[in-house]
Amino acid sequence: MIDFELTRKDRELLEAIRREALVARSYARHYDENEHEFPPDELPEAKDFPSVFSLFAGRGKEDTGMGVISMLLTAGQTWGDYSVRMRRGKGGLGNAALRAAGTPAQQEKWKDLTLAMAITEPGCGSDPSAVQTTAVLDGEEWVLNGEKIFVTTGCRADGVVVWATVDKAAGRAGIKSFLVEKGTPGFIVAHKEKKLGIRADDTAAYVFKDCRIPRGNLLGGEEAIPKAGSGGFRGVMKTFNMTRPAVAAIGLGIAEAALDFTRDQLREAGVEVDYGAGIGGQSALVRRFQRLEALYEAAMLTVLHAAWLSDHGKPNNTEASIAKAKGGSAVREITQGCIEILGPLGVSREHLLEKWFRDVRITDIYEGTGQIQRLIIARDILGYSSSELR
Repeated sequence: MIDFELTRKDRELLEAIRREALVARSYARHYDENEHEFPPDELPEAKDFPSVFSLFAGRGKEDTGMGVISMLLTAGQTWGDYSVRMRRGKGGLGNAALRAAGTPAQQEKWKDLTLAMAITEPGCGSDPSAVQTTAVLDGEEWVLNGEKIFVTTGCRADGVVVWATVDKAAGRAGIKSFLVEKGTPGFIVAHKEKKLGIRADDTAAYVFKDCRIPRGNLLGGEEAIPKAGSGGFRGVMKTFNMTRPAVAAIGLGIAEAALDFTRDQLREAGVEVDYGAGIGGQSALVRRFQRLEALYEAAMLTVLHAAWLSDHGKPNNTEASIAKAKGGSAVREITQGCIEILGPLGVSREHLLEKWFRDVRITDIYEGTGQIQRLIIARDILGYSSSELR
């Protein structure tokens, strides 16, 4: 039976992350308006807050699974701000790929580096199998050529897991992933992207021009060459089975902040949200707000479901896409709905609601757009292949 009831220890964890998030929120506007600055790895107030991760000590089998509690902690952090953290942990999406598909030797060598993931290209967005960046084996080296855009953590990262094709005619089977460290000749960080939202989160464009890396930097090792093995398209795609629900959790943390702010503003205006009254006893305004709350709850349950399946060693590919698709659309509707309920107050830069509206937009875009997630879900339910249902 699926049970998301939290233990006392886990409630303490979530309360601690919320306290940190409130401090981080006080820096949110500054870094939104000064996107050329990177938020510090540790806020000055960190000395007054014990590390949340130290509270993990003593967790037992009776406590919530790591996947589920990680989703709740992620949402708790972004309830404060998307980009600012009390303490910024090391690691990026590339580290998840390394854990999922790297050989033991690769994991040992690269584990202490922050790794970005470079997939998207100027002519290749939501279909990663269409990447044009090439990798050609030349003796004991791979030679990379191509461009990548919208690389999350691209400026801060120490290196990157870059997707490239070793055989364009092979389609997905020809897509492999390669570990490339910053400073490698031919690896150029072209520029930092300017964006609508998550402005303080660094996003970069990369260029690879005759970039030579050791043969051993093929993620997953040599067995990834003849087939779509651990280092191939399928192997690294498994990374998304937990990162896609996490992306939804990021957006839902922000959406919850928007709901909390809107509820407080309604209360100050003398509008109480009465959860005991029936439909006929509520104003249209309150009914609309309650619908947004219900949308949040439904989306969060899809995230926790996907994480619970992972915690119990069950397949969750479809559920991960459901969480991503539902979360991405829900957070847009929630933040926009809150703005519409509050009117001019919702778009005022004196408050963070308009920023939250801009920030959540990314959660329906990266790591596979909502449209792509719906294709994945439909293929699974209807039993179609990617070539049969596009």
